Amino acid sequence: MRREGNPVFLAALSLAVLFLGGCAGPAKLQVETIATTENPAAQINRLETDMGTARKDQINVLSPTWFAKSETSLNFATKGLERGESLSEILKNVAVGRAQLQQAGEMAKVTRATLPDAIKARDLAMAAGATEFGRDFGEVEESFLDLTKAIENNDLDWARRHQGRVANAFDQLELRAIKEKTLGEARGLIDKAEREGAKKLAPGTLDVAKRKLAEADKFISGQRYQKEKVQEIASDVVFHARRLVQVTRESEKVRTMQPEQITLWVEGILGRVTGKLAAPDMRNENFNVQEENVLGSIDGLQKDQKFLAEKVKTQQAEIETKKKELADLQESTRKQLASLDEASRKQIVALEGEAAQVRAEKERLAAEREFQLKYNDVRTFFAPDEAEVYKEGNHLVIRLRAIRFPVGKAVIMPDNYGLLSKVQRAIRTFGEPDVTVEGHTDSTGTKILNDHLSQQRAEAVRSYFVANGTLPEDRIFAVGYGPSRPLATNDTEDGRAINRRIDVVITPVSKTSQ
Repeated sequence: MRREGNPVFLAALSLAVLFLGGCAGPAKLQVETIATTENPAAQINRLETDMGTARKDQINVLSPTWFAKSETSLNFATKGLERGESLSEILKNVAVGRAQLQQAGEMAKVTRATLPDAIKARDLAMAAGATEFGRDFGEVEESFLDLTKAIENNDLDWARRHQGRVANAFDQLELRAIKEKTLGEARGLIDKAEREGAKKLAPGTLDVAKRKLAEADKFISGQRYQKEKVQEIASDVVFHARRLVQVTRESEKVRTMQPEQITLWVEGILGRVTGKLAAPDMRNENFNVQEENVLGSIDGLQKDQKFLAEKVKTQQAEIETKKKELADLQESTRKQLASLDEASRKQIVALEGEAAQVRAEKERLAAEREFQLKYNDVRTFFAPDEAEVYKEGNHLVIRLRAIRFPVGKAVIMPDNYGLLSKVQRAIRTFGEPDVTVEGHTDSTGTKILNDHLSQQRAEAVRSYFVANGTLPEDRIFAVGYGPSRPLATNDTEDGRAINRRIDVVITPVSKTSQ
């Protein structure tokens, strides 16, 4: 399709040409000098924060060269501060880093205007979990970076011509990820059933499961973005796949049984259900009568439950009525107090203010003592090789030394459950605090994959806590920092192992603010 006449395209192209022509060379970089009266540590922290925001906006992949230059300048400034270099040199590196980051942001605008299809396809693939494909995703990601680097080199035409190929590759990864996420479990269960003899023992149930799987695969290929329908169909396929496994196993069991054994087995099932329902023992009747006995008992329990629910509803209505009467009484009392003469009112307000200040100070001291006691208590939960617990201002940090993930993945393995249970206990020690789960990686591999992997691992731990009822969803957050906050050098295996970590930051919430 020809784009030369498209006004939006021409505007974007003009912007790119002007930008690249005026700002591409290092000599043209617009660096704003920072006064030597500024605090160098504060300036470094500000640049680091700006770069973190830029990374969230994907500036690091939309303009990788300029972003990398900004990172280098930041590292020079940080190392200079550590080594005690001159203030002017440190602030110069910070100023250059800011200019380079701003340059990256401007270049990212050109990239977004030039590669909208590839960017959208990449975002959708990552959202679907395609980064778990590791090498396959990495190859397409490298192709995408070739496009953005071409734009930085003022070769917009080459980037546009190759955008479709990269967008299509991301699209295929997205579809593959969606199918793996929604249908992978069902495929595995069907394969297991076939290995256990389903073709012979449960051919009809096998045909149903395979038909459901094929229909789901076809639907997802054409309607992948109908998320609710896709989830509904996938759940149905998993149900039939699990049913197939059970039918196969039960058929194998029944195949070796005598008729009387089968009859007594079914009778036992009905009898146990009857006993739980406190229904009459009717094993001396045929199975149809025994079934009616069970269903009739269940129907009676359901009616009782409905009656109790209506009773609770009536009681709640009565409670609401009483609450309204209490509120009316409180309003009446408030109006009476408001009618007091002005002098008395001012005196009351003054006394209440003094009492509030005393109460606030007592609460603050009590909160500090309570925090220290809970901190001392939480430290006893973990062995030294499991986690490090320390205070950081009004935060309690649990650095999980023992948590392990499969290489390149964000799956929580069962051998981590015990450690995470201790963390749950620590969180609950503080009632309902705010909790931030921080994911960190070493510097091995590309930055974009490390950033995404650290976010996924933090999200996985957060999801574990939410799923286990540790805290409501709005009280727990997940942040991935990638390799940007190392604790040790990445030049050794021990250092990299230290840097691959999960930190859980607990921030108690005062009772008055809840």
